[in-house]
Amino acid sequence: MKKFVVPMAFFAVIFLCHQVFAQQQKAQNPVIFADVPDMSMVRVGDAYYMSSTTMHMSPGVPIMKSKDLINWKIVSYAYDTLENVDALNLTNGKNAYGHGTWASSIRYHKGTFYVSTFAQTTGKTYIYTTKDIEKGLWKVSAFRPGLHDHSLFFDDNGKVYMVYGGGKIRLVELKSDLSGVNTDVPERIIIENASLPSGENIGLPAEGSQLFKVKGKYYLFNITWPKGGMRTVVVHRADKITGPYDGKTSLQDLGVAQGGLIDKPNGEWFAYLFRDFGAVGRIPYLVPVKWQDGWPVLGTNGKVPETLDLPMSKGLMPGIVASDDFNRKNGEPDLPLVWQWNHQPDAGLWSVKKRAGYLRLTTGKIDSNFLQARNTLTQRTIGPFSSGTTAVDVAMMKDGDLAGLGILQKNYGLVGVSVEGNSRYMVIIDAGTGKPIEKERVQLEQDKIYFKIDCDFSQKRDLASFFYSLDGKVWKTIGNPMKMAYTIPHFMGYRFALFNYARKQTGGYADFDYFHISDKKSPSN
Repeated sequence: MKKFVVPMAFFAVIFLCHQVFAQQQKAQNPVIFADVPDMSMVRVGDAYYMSSTTMHMSPGVPIMKSKDLINWKIVSYAYDTLENVDALNLTNGKNAYGHGTWASSIRYHKGTFYVSTFAQTTGKTYIYTTKDIEKGLWKVSAFRPGLHDHSLFFDDNGKVYMVYGGGKIRLVELKSDLSGVNTDVPERIIIENASLPSGENIGLPAEGSQLFKVKGKYYLFNITWPKGGMRTVVVHRADKITGPYDGKTSLQDLGVAQGGLIDKPNGEWFAYLFRDFGAVGRIPYLVPVKWQDGWPVLGTNGKVPETLDLPMSKGLMPGIVASDDFNRKNGEPDLPLVWQWNHQPDAGLWSVKKRAGYLRLTTGKIDSNFLQARNTLTQRTIGPFSSGTTAVDVAMMKDGDLAGLGILQKNYGLVGVSVEGNSRYMVIIDAGTGKPIEKERVQLEQDKIYFKIDCDFSQKRDLASFFYSLDGKVWKTIGNPMKMAYTIPHFMGYRFALFNYARKQTGGYADFDYFHISDKKSPSN
């Protein structure tokens, strides 16, 4: 019998390797390991489109496209400028952190795409429309009030509604041209306590409404959060849009919640949801859906699966984040869609044309800290690891200027060049405790300097490490690793940020040669 031991072991190894390989060919949850919260999704033919929340960022309400529900690419934004007010412009000491526009709703109806959202900053509801979601111009209609976490819904009878609210879920009919609420039709409370199916002990009342119609029945998805529990998916069902509605707890696992339904052309169904995952932000998951007795049954035996019977991800680069050498050909946009400004920028104070192959950031106002600095250019960090690198020419910075590479959140971190009189210093500023503290400085004797920040989000480690280089090859650490923290005031995952701001006088500028992003841990670590 001994002669069979080696072959049997060999076949066992082959079998295990095959199983591992087969699993690697499937999609993995999370499907996007980056901050893409409050998703809303629609399928048009064989293409999927998704909108998400980026609040105080500009341009706002990113639109992403996929052919397989796994590999996504940013193709548009609903708006470039929300409204010209101090809070959105980071002027006169005001800001819109954690505000701006929140959960959106994307719909396709009779050849037109609709993306609706609302803003606490302005108190308005916005409906953006376009015939060409990837290349077309968006038209906007805005009205009061701001309908919280609403779901835009086109019914079969030609009427258009919004379902919104927290705890009490309300229904309003819109005017036929979608210019506002139809005040001739009274608002109705269609669910008195939408949180109830998840229990009596409610912490977060049901919100995040998304309404769907499947085979003649209405299905309303909400998120709730029982005290002492986790984020939970609650689904209500009715035969009429006005109710009555019956509710069920549909998923309670890993805190994966808030979202809705999407179907494939072959008849398969999924629920798109997100999960809070520490400093990287709120990350999207997909869970399979089966239909039983007219109800959507979410998950695999009530659990969120690690793998999905969908194509494997090709990675988040360059669809969600991407490197940029700031070289622009004629006809190309000044900035690729992966970039967003922290609040609305001053267009006269940044350029990729004044010096070919560089992004120039010029100071235009005096700021006391990084969070009030206008024209800070950002991209998402991604998990489980991401590294951002830049090179900056500081020759034309002025006394008091601070420029470099940061990670943006309320408890931010940055590594940059501080100009003080005739001297320049490389500094690291750590606001991980909520208060910015300079942890280290090194005198700089040259015009060009390289910076790098590594982010480790694996197992929610949430650690950022900072580096500098004099030649772009040999890297040295500066300061200590910083503990990142997701804070409610900003309500957003950390972002890589290129910045330059003035603390004494305006008019200085810094030229950024490139920004490179990687999903690999740096060898220097």
